[in-house]
Amino acid sequence: MIEKGAAALNPRGERYSPATIRERLTMRDFMDTLRASGVQTGGPAAMSPRDRQQFANELDSWLRQRKSQA
Repeated sequence: MIEKGAAALNPRGERYSPATIRERLTMRDFMDTLRASGVQTGGPAAMSPRDRQQFANELDSWLRQRKSQA
C-alpha cells in the first residue's frame, strides 16, 4: 500500500510510486494480451552487475532516510 507509506523497490533499483505501478500493470496486461495472441515476447534482460549495484545504492539510500527519520 504505497498510499499508506509503504516503500517498494524492484530488483533493478527502481523505487515504485503509484504512477510507476500503474505503468507496470498496464505493460504487464499488454504483454499478456500479446502472448495470448501467440506473439513471442521473450522475457526481461538478465540482471547485470550495474543492476545489482543500482539496487544496493537505492536500498542504502532508503535505509539512510529511514534512520534519519527515526
